Amino acid sequence: MNQRKTSAMIASFVLVLFLSTVAFGQVGNNTDVFNPNLAGEKELAAIPHFSAQFAKTIIENRPYLNMTDFNELLAKTLNEKQVSEVYVKLFVPINLNIATDEEILMVPGVGNKMRHEFDEYRPYKSLTQFRREIGKYVDDEELARLEQYVFVPINLNDASDEEIQSIPGVGRRMLHEFKEYRPYTSMAQFRKEIGKYVDKNELARLERYVRLK
Repeated sequence: MNQRKTSAMIASFVLVLFLSTVAFGQVGNNTDVFNPNLAGEKELAAIPHFSAQFAKTIIENRPYLNMTDFNELLAKTLNEKQVSEVYVKLFVPINLNIATDEEILMVPGVGNKMRHEFDEYRPYKSLTQFRREIGKYVDDEELARLEQYVFVPINLNDASDEEIQSIPGVGRRMLHEFKEYRPYTSMAQFRKEIGKYVDKNELARLERYVRLK
């Protein structure tokens, strides 16, 4: 086998491995949309219609546990058109299973027809299911764009490392802490154990992404 064929086979294998890892993530693969709970001042100041002072205001009011709260803060300073432009680059990921119709409609480019499709397939067990169902209506590029705005909570007791690390802001250290206390018997236990490592605001933010069943 020549070197070119060998290199092509290796590249194909790496691509398949990467896609299989991404497929198990429960938070959408994000390339273009910042999370207001994690973005730094420099990133926020680059968002349309944001000043350096407003970027500080965003940080001071963290965490945003849903899009409704974040929308209310923006609406105090920006008009409706400006808010819509902000959401192209800055968005609190919504829980596919409990997001309100109003929150779903905040996703850029989502109208009532697509909002209905989001609702129709509840409850979502995985992001793979979201990709399969919503992929019936949009092409791969649009599907990849939409998934940046959504997540499906992970099961604390059987989530893979990849699923846990798909939670925004969770690195290898917190991955270890999430796994150390398995099996979790209640959300109260999760709050007690993980609350040893983060403050109450960060705990509330992390809790959005997890479940027990």
